[in-house]
Amino acid sequence: MQFWPHRRAKREYPRVRNWPTVKTVKPLAIGGYKAGMTHIVIVDKRANSASKGEQITIPATIVECPPMVIWGVRFYKNTPDGKRAVSQLTMDSPKKELGRKIILPKKQKTTWDNLPVYDDLVLLVHSQPKETGIGKKKPEVFEIALGGSKDEKLTFAKDKLGREVDVKDVFKNGQLVDVHGITTGKGYAGVVKKHGVAIRSHKSEKSIRAAVMAPEGIAKVQPTAPMPGRIGYHLRTLYNLQVLLIGDNPAQINQMGGIPHYGQVKKSFVLIKGSLPGPTKRFVLFTEPIRVNTKIDQKPLEIVYISTSSKQ
Repeated sequence: MQFWPHRRAKREYPRVRNWPTVKTVKPLAIGGYKAGMTHIVIVDKRANSASKGEQITIPATIVECPPMVIWGVRFYKNTPDGKRAVSQLTMDSPKKELGRKIILPKKQKTTWDNLPVYDDLVLLVHSQPKETGIGKKKPEVFEIALGGSKDEKLTFAKDKLGREVDVKDVFKNGQLVDVHGITTGKGYAGVVKKHGVAIRSHKSEKSIRAAVMAPEGIAKVQPTAPMPGRIGYHLRTLYNLQVLLIGDNPAQINQMGGIPHYGQVKKSFVLIKGSLPGPTKRFVLFTEPIRVNTKIDQKPLEIVYISTSSKQ
């Protein structure tokens, strides 16, 4: 019951509900498309490691990160019931791909000269999947928080509205990030696969791969009772994953014969230590860490080798 209830995600890309407080004026997140995995060789520089100074192999996930477009600014006001959106301002001529996702406004009521009374503002951004090779044109549209003070956020939004933001403008090599993604959907499953219920003896009455619903005499199934149903397609967050490499030369990581089920990376990319939720081609979101693990050294790693051999 670590994740309860087992609710499926409403959309294919993640939603972030809580943002960290950062003093630097910059976007606090950027996203990309999961391409696949590889392995790299680095020099272990951990002070207390048994393999200090030696070369070690670690797994890495490749995420293609085409630049994202800042197409709007949304203003929020604090209320007793939480933050409430009071107005928003969009760029004059949004890209036509954005019209595949939302209905574009024909005229704007809010301008930079008649801004409403607000307490916070966020950026409205959309991805550019057409610049990748995944065969998709409809972008992902979501909000991104900003670091800095209220006045610094407004100045940044005025300057960057209508422009693109790249991954190297937000993160750097070696730092920690939180990764938000939607896990792979696996369809209908029984309680053994879904909840890990033990298989009963072959002499059990009625059923073997089933759970005991409730004590005798209870005329109601408890909400915590394991039940069969669809599994997967959940929103999950992985905390404090390390950025191994941010690059703009796809030849560094493109594999012979193409990355399985993805093809070739064409734009900027990020190598993240370990594995990420979701299948290939699914959108994942990187954010500033909300609870930093101070035991992890955030200096850039000394990468000796990146595997580009065929994974077919």
